[in-house]
Amino acid sequence: MEININNHDKKILRRLARHQLELSHKESNIEKKSLWYRHNALKGERPIIHLDAWGLYHELVDPKLICEGKFARLVERELYKNFINQEWFDDDRVTPDRFGWNYDTGFKPFNMDIKRHFQTGKEEQEDSGVGMVFIPVLEDLEEELDHLPPSYFWVDKQTSQKKVSVIQDAFGDILPVYMKMDCLYSVPTQHVVHMMGMENMLENIAMYPEKYKEMMDRLANDFVAYYKLLEKEKMILPTTEYEWVGQATFAYTHDLPDSSMSAGHILSAKDVWGFMDSQETLCVSPQMFKDLIFPCYWKIGNLFGKLSYGCCEPVDRVWDECISKFPNLCKVSISPWADEEFMGERLRHSNIIYHRKPPATILGVDPEFNEEELRKSIDKTLKCAEGCTLEITQRDIYTLNHNPQKGYRYIQIIREEIASHWNG
Repeated sequence: MEININNHDKKILRRLARHQLELSHKESNIEKKSLWYRHNALKGERPIIHLDAWGLYHELVDPKLICEGKFARLVERELYKNFINQEWFDDDRVTPDRFGWNYDTGFKPFNMDIKRHFQTGKEEQEDSGVGMVFIPVLEDLEEELDHLPPSYFWVDKQTSQKKVSVIQDAFGDILPVYMKMDCLYSVPTQHVVHMMGMENMLENIAMYPEKYKEMMDRLANDFVAYYKLLEKEKMILPTTEYEWVGQATFAYTHDLPDSSMSAGHILSAKDVWGFMDSQETLCVSPQMFKDLIFPCYWKIGNLFGKLSYGCCEPVDRVWDECISKFPNLCKVSISPWADEEFMGERLRHSNIIYHRKPPATILGVDPEFNEEELRKSIDKTLKCAEGCTLEITQRDIYTLNHNPQKGYRYIQIIREEIASHWNG
């Protein structure tokens, strides 16, 4: 892909950049930014609400793209992603007053190329919502573990800087452009499932538990080495503001070095947000998780300045013996499959944010969602999370039936229930 933006595309991007800047300067947007800082510092006056639009870009954004060049279309898509929540949903996501571009980097476990087959029979974007199956490239740990090479990881500073320079030339005089890094994202069991497939992974855990643990330990060491490389290359960048933190939350904090504090200093993993989850081990017993998997997570997770943990897995199963032990844990995902009451009891009056993910089926299935079902779901969460710092993120939505107003109404109902029933 050629890294350039022609004059036709510059005009389009400059218009969108102006629009983003205008939205970012609105008083309501500035107040939401302040709200996020208070919330992440456990001093917020109400729960944060975010409709994660990651799975909706193919439906709501991609049809709007009109740039000609491939790279320009990527930038155009990112601009839309920065402001559609404010414009369409009126949730608490903040529209940035600048444009950040992530540097080119990658981590390939054991240097293995992943094979997958999409339901459509063709390669799809990861946020398309199309089902896929992973074809095992690692099958038998007893035979293959000793022959696995080290993981391959890299960062391409030259290409990254060129991209930022081209974007800067296109509209940097309107909207400040900078190179950014989102949280350090570590999901070891997801990598393993992509290499082995779910059934094959579980069979290897049952048949060769010690070899599985050895593989996880090697993977942990490779992640540590990867972050050391980023540190050496001075590519660990601040995560204190607009930066994305898995799963679908944001970095806003005064507790970590920001761009002014880090000037002239080399940042390490201890200076930034990290994220981990282990959705793939739902079928693994809590004891087996503690013995075979958590040592890998412990080695990686303790590297970070702040840790956000969990996605769709019911984290209550491994909370007491594992996840609660992280001294840097700041947010934990309370998924639709989690025991809300249990986690409310554990997090009440703690310094860990109760990050609730309501069931995606309420919003993401029928053309019109059941408002009463949503109110009941939110009211249960508000009751279970009483005494907690609560954040509500709606994730895993892949269609709004081409109707952004549906998302707007969804957010307004959540706001109504918070106003009526929240006793934080």
